[in-house]
Amino acid sequence: MPKLNMTGPFDFNEETINQILDEKSIGNYALGHKDDDGSFVVNYVGRAVDQPLRERLKQHIGEHPSKFKMFKYSYAKSKKEAYLKECNNYHDFGGKDHLYNEYHPAK
Repeated sequence: MPKLNMTGPFDFNEETINQILDEKSIGNYALGHKDDDGSFVVNYVGRAVDQPLRERLKQHIGEHPSKFKMFKYSYAKSKKEAYLKECNNYHDFGGKDHLYNEYHPAK
């Protein structure tokens, strides 16, 4: 089974995001929910490089509320590192056939 190599999962809400994530770092994230066995199910993968990860995650609040109940994250040292991780996660978790991502990650 593929691995995200991210911290979490955490409840997906603004309060939790503000408590856990720092205000400036860039990085990657996955949105999803827990299945009946308690395993995290990945429904969307993304990255934040032009704005802090904390702010990017908040933009997703309210989208697909039945699926985006939890999140995981990891910080990145560079835009390139974040891009490569998002690409790997996108392919590892089934791409547009299995994720809510409409497109392959843009460069």
